[in-house]
Amino acid sequence: MSVAPPFPRLPSLNALRAFEASARLGGFALAAEELRVTPGAVAAQIKNLESEVGAPLFKRNAQGVQLTEIGARALPGFVEAFDRLGEAVQALRQDAAPKRIHIATLPALAQLWLAPRLPALRTAMPGVELSVTAVETPPNLKRVPFDISLFYVDDRRDMSGRITDDEILPVCAPDLAPMMRTPDDLRTMTCLTDAIWADDWTTWAASALSGQAFAPRGPVFSLYAVAVEEALNGAGVLIARRALVARHLEAGTLVAPLGAGVRAPEAISAWALPGLDLTRHRELLKTLRDLR
Repeated sequence: MSVAPPFPRLPSLNALRAFEASARLGGFALAAEELRVTPGAVAAQIKNLESEVGAPLFKRNAQGVQLTEIGARALPGFVEAFDRLGEAVQALRQDAAPKRIHIATLPALAQLWLAPRLPALRTAMPGVELSVTAVETPPNLKRVPFDISLFYVDDRRDMSGRITDDEILPVCAPDLAPMMRTPDDLRTMTCLTDAIWADDWTTWAASALSGQAFAPRGPVFSLYAVAVEEALNGAGVLIARRALVARHLEAGTLVAPLGAGVRAPEAISAWALPGLDLTRHRELLKTLRDLR
């Protein structure tokens, strides 16, 4: 008579992913955002994992969660394992679809900088299928199926993927330009601000107003494209990134009455996951630089 005892099995992959992401990012909510599930689902997966291994992996308190000693010792091995798994999946995707490139980028860059360049990219790279997803923060390319990240990056970093520097300057519809003869005139005008780059007014004023205090008065927008549209409508003066409004400046639908601006603290840069065959990524980066 054969004997078939219960065969030990590994914990579920979803539970291990939930633990690794929560431990690496420092909380269930951040892990849920990366894994595209609810914090409750992450908490349930980790509870099941703790029951299965027979030990708590996190200490729960009012301020959040903290790794136990057992969880802390386990974390490096799981980070390395999921890094290698992510790289293997990316290599598999690339091998299966060598002519497909998926770009993750800021909404503003997607709408105002990249989209106008897509026709030229398709012409320069025939046969390549380009997909674009707008996200607010650079994704971890070892964890998500994107090929290239395109974002503003601190220009003090040595970025081999740097595409172009940018400039911060006030712009407005032509009808408002006569009201803005000096930087001080902005103190009495409606100023349009993007929530993400609210500090751009401070960066510009530090140079244009010789360090004098300046507090812009006017609406704040969470979508840069809406702020640009309001500037086109004559609603006020926008503190702009030149790269994002270049088409409007060239067409004359927006103007820069005060002339040149100041260098932005970040450059538009793109990067891919190291270690893969980057031939097609280098081709895309070269084409983007040529199109700037």
